[in-house]
Amino acid sequence: MYAYTLNQYQEAARHIRTKTKYQPKIAIVLGSGLGELAQKLEYKDTIPYSEIPHFPVCTIPGHLGNLLFGKLNNVPVCLLQGRFHLYEGHTPQTTTFPIRVLKELGIQTLLLTNAAGGLNPDFRVGDLMLINDHINFPGMCGLNPLRGPNLNEHGPRFIAANDIYNQKLLATIKTLAQHQNLDLKEGTYACVSGPNYESAAEIRFLKNFADAVGMSTASEALVAHHASIKVLAISTITNVCISDPTSNNTPSHEEVMTASQEIMPKLTTLIWELLPKI
Repeated sequence: MYAYTLNQYQEAARHIRTKTKYQPKIAIVLGSGLGELAQKLEYKDTIPYSEIPHFPVCTIPGHLGNLLFGKLNNVPVCLLQGRFHLYEGHTPQTTTFPIRVLKELGIQTLLLTNAAGGLNPDFRVGDLMLINDHINFPGMCGLNPLRGPNLNEHGPRFIAANDIYNQKLLATIKTLAQHQNLDLKEGTYACVSGPNYESAAEIRFLKNFADAVGMSTASEALVAHHASIKVLAISTITNVCISDPTSNNTPSHEEVMTASQEIMPKLTTLIWELLPKI
């Protein structure tokens, strides 16, 4: 296991500061196929991940691999076009490297978005689900991003994980959704490592505990929480998980990307209205 040092996070942050004049307090991670928000960014500075010291490089379609700075609804923000996954061969520490750098940049609030499969029988493709808690299966099996030497400058060795998702932010966005007549779901997110989609038996198992399942987000949220960054996370339900092993309805990355693009307008509107209220 490779442990990054505070100096490496700070070196990445120093490089980023030379490329932009913005000093935002809010960052947004854009999940698979959720890049439309970046098109609304005004006066943007673009920094490819490949140019930032120690930053990993994206390998998945739909994850462009850029750090963007600019304004959304007149609010300075940082957008991450792409994230890193365990299934790419990264360690948990590498998948969360950008979150540590965001802390060094002064980010105080992190909005996480992802594409997820719906486990809850009431969910449909196109729904948005607020994450109010998660089950981090890789983390429970030893792939925890907080494992290894503790970064005391960011947070303590042992932290409570029952309050990762900020209650005030959850309340604010639910109120906004009501004003927009948006049926915003809420539930528990199950994080698995991937890259395969879940078997029918695994789906039946997960339905006992969670409302949606995906391959990201939980470790990012945990590291942000460790660093005292407020967290809000939203899943776009891009496919409905099938628990019947005889079904011919199998998920694919292409299906996820297509559904994400169809969902994006209402997610964009919701985030646009939320930003001035954070």
